[in-house]
Amino acid sequence: MSASNLDKKPDVKPPPGLKAIIDHLFQVYPDQPNPLQVTTLLKYWLGGQDPLDYISMYNNKGDAEKNVPPHWHYISFGLSDLHGDERVHLREEESHRSGMGFELTFRLAKTEAELQQEHDCPEKPLRPPTWPANLLQAIGRYCFQTGNGLCFGDNIPWRKSLDGSENSMLQSLLVAQDPQLGCIETPFGTVDFCQIVGVFEHELEQASRWNGRGVLNFLREDIQTGGEWLVTNMERTMSVFELFPDTLINLQDDLEKQGSDLAGVNADFTFKEMKPTVAIKQEVDFQSLSERCATEENNRPLTESQMKREEPSFPQSMSLSSNSLHKSCPLDFQPQAPDCISLDGIEITLAPTVAKYLLLAIKDRIRHGRHFTFKAQHLALTLVAETVTGSAVNVQEPYGVLGYWIQVLIPNDLVPRMMEDFRNANLDENTELTQRLQFDWPDKNLRLILDQPEATLPITTATASVTAMSLDAVPPSM
Repeated sequence: MSASNLDKKPDVKPPPGLKAIIDHLFQVYPDQPNPLQVTTLLKYWLGGQDPLDYISMYNNKGDAEKNVPPHWHYISFGLSDLHGDERVHLREEESHRSGMGFELTFRLAKTEAELQQEHDCPEKPLRPPTWPANLLQAIGRYCFQTGNGLCFGDNIPWRKSLDGSENSMLQSLLVAQDPQLGCIETPFGTVDFCQIVGVFEHELEQASRWNGRGVLNFLREDIQTGGEWLVTNMERTMSVFELFPDTLINLQDDLEKQGSDLAGVNADFTFKEMKPTVAIKQEVDFQSLSERCATEENNRPLTESQMKREEPSFPQSMSLSSNSLHKSCPLDFQPQAPDCISLDGIEITLAPTVAKYLLLAIKDRIRHGRHFTFKAQHLALTLVAETVTGSAVNVQEPYGVLGYWIQVLIPNDLVPRMMEDFRNANLDENTELTQRLQFDWPDKNLRLILDQPEATLPITTATASVTAMSLDAVPPSM
């Protein structure tokens, strides 16, 4: 990528999708018609690896009355459909979104040195740091490679300093709606502007346990933590819960009363049917289902954009902030009208890394009448409460396989027993499991094992479909 001021030739009109965003930004920044931009040298549709064509960088003076500090404002071009000719994004007949339906933004607080330089030499314009453009490009690349979008309230465990420094405490991200840009309508559909907000690991953990929007609201309350426009300050040294301890107490109270918005995590798992009877309706387990999924996906014609996707460079650490059950489905592609296979009983083996989510799944999701999903490769395992509508299982047939989607109903009378068992095993948000654990509920014909699942089929370019809703920027190590 390279940074430059792009002078638009007067006789060359930008494509409609690009023009819609440029016009929208001009309304916000009429004094900066030609902002500095980071430009991809080899465009994605020509074989390049960076999906964002441009990232514009604006000088925002802030708003003292709204607790908004002076900052740099970065906006991407490329996750939405800029051209409308399917060179990047295929048009979906029933979709109202432009491309993936969103663009990325980021707000970086100016340093004291930058503010002093602006004061001392107002005639000499500053050049904004370009590392945020690399950050947005990495997130955009992940979205393209996996097909996953971002939603307001999602979180991204980056696990390293956002700017590459060794001393910054901001090593995670939350997703908010950009307060200035909002959502626009373009000739090719709607575009949301998803603002990436740098946060502490503790803030990310609480957003995962409770909900991202709630933590973002805490951050908005003080200029030290971003102010009303959620400006990321890389020099921040204390989390919002350290600065304002009462916020953590309020969060915990709301979590107990309202439950968690965390609807799922990516996690390796396997399962097999427990057969108390001799008759077997249909042989089904994780391996056979994975093989069938891989075969059907490999036989499915790939689009040009799918053939260009490479293996994601991030491990599949996901947090899905959605209460919609259908969004837990593991694949966009499913067999036509799959029949649900009912299982007499089920044994589930989950990776030790998700032990800390089990109590949350039961106490803060199922107990509140919601659902919780574990995604592994091409399959998904969803725990559902009795009151969840639209599920394929019920009290009479609590375990089922719908296509590549395993559903397990947790009846009301089992919830307190599971909570007690998990607490007795010291499973909580701080758990780091070091040994195999097994939980049995024989009257429900249900067994849960925490251990490393046996190796299954690797994900290939042809079989990968849906992976993570949140990202991780270090090599896979789960």
